[in-house]
Amino acid sequence: MLTDILPFRFDLDTVAIAGASLWSLALYLGFSPISEWVIEQLNRWFNFAERSLYTSQTEFEKTRKARESQNAFYASLFSILPFLVVGALFSWGVEISLGRSWAVSMGILACIGSGIYELGRRDGQSD
Repeated sequence: MLTDILPFRFDLDTVAIAGASLWSLALYLGFSPISEWVIEQLNRWFNFAERSLYTSQTEFEKTRKARESQNAFYASLFSILPFLVVGALFSWGVEISLGRSWAVSMGILACIGSGIYELGRRDGQSD
């Protein structure tokens, strides 16, 4: 499919991608206060960086609401990257110590555990 479009061939390790994705999801759910902090910091940085691009205050204020919502969207997308890196390291560590199939299995268990933890944490906050 891709080999018809691209003139070269590349192999993707699907087990490594699945393991890293599962571990990153587990870490993202398990450390949701940290992920919210990362989103907030990225949003602040994006807003600050974009403010330096405008020379007039009126032009900046005219499109401020749309730009801030766009920056919030980008911040939420880019907040996944640190968790992907750490999740890949966790997956690699489990793969080295226990084997390839255990990286995905432990990732699934970590996702289930962190999902249950996050549900309990949010329920505890609402009381």
